[in-house]
Amino acid sequence: MFDGIYFEFPKILFVIFFFIACESLCRMRLPSLYFPHAKQFMKQGIASSKLLFFLKWIAIVMIILALMSPVKDEPYELEPKKGHEIALILDASGSMQERGFDKSNPRLSRFDVVKDIVRDFIAKRKNDNMGLVVFGSYSFIASPLTYDRNILSRIVSQLSVGMAGKSTALYEALAQGVNLLKMSKSKSKIAILLTDGYSTAGVDKIPLDVAIDIAKKEGVKVYPIGIGGTGGYNKSVLLKIAKETGGVAFGASSADELKSVYKKIDKLEKVEIKTESYNNLKYYYLYPLFIGLLSLMLYVYLRNKRGSN
Repeated sequence: MFDGIYFEFPKILFVIFFFIACESLCRMRLPSLYFPHAKQFMKQGIASSKLLFFLKWIAIVMIILALMSPVKDEPYELEPKKGHEIALILDASGSMQERGFDKSNPRLSRFDVVKDIVRDFIAKRKNDNMGLVVFGSYSFIASPLTYDRNILSRIVSQLSVGMAGKSTALYEALAQGVNLLKMSKSKSKIAILLTDGYSTAGVDKIPLDVAIDIAKKEGVKVYPIGIGGTGGYNKSVLLKIAKETGGVAFGASSADELKSVYKKIDKLEKVEIKTESYNNLKYYYLYPLFIGLLSLMLYVYLRNKRGSN
């Protein structure tokens, strides 16, 4: 608790020499002028009292320590709010249930692998305001924008395949991701759109061009990611989304390639954050001041009590 404490006015310590000199040279003689026998009485009742001597010097030392102003620097950093605003858009359609995407653990579904990789990405983006959109036959906002990476990571871990239906409303999901970022005033808005399939006709209620126009209007840069084998997803559509919004399209046929994709996006969208740090001064003068005043009051009380006797 008291590690790192120092005194703001250490030179006040020299005042104690005044009290030491006064103790030796400034003996109180006034009582003997008025009461001839008081000197002998005081010698027996007060001067010989070790308790009073102790209380007096505790009071003097503690009050001097309080005047020296013991203080401790407690540095803290303001939580930076200057990172990116990122919408993570995840495909949870029925095809994400397929296995074999992670060659080291082929029993895992695509969606389970994606969740682990996305959670790792979230953990690395310390200064970003991130939200989550999940889609299948329809899309919904699973998490609004938040700086709390732990909460967002827990939400991702609880997602499951088919929770938004088995089809793929790809363009509606993109529009929903843009909607998530719509109220943001950040200059850097990013959507990372991950899918393993084609837009399902009749389910996707928003045309591709409309979804792209919405993203462009809101200044959202989109990074589309297609996962799975060749032809498993609509590569030309993802390239068009990336080109028109200023992002980059990626493809990943395995878990290792997907990890590499997220690392590339992480590097592409790094931002220099200048963290503001401050020193909070915590003062401790109240502790010695309280002890000093308490000792002084007890000293006066006992001295008067003995004097009256």
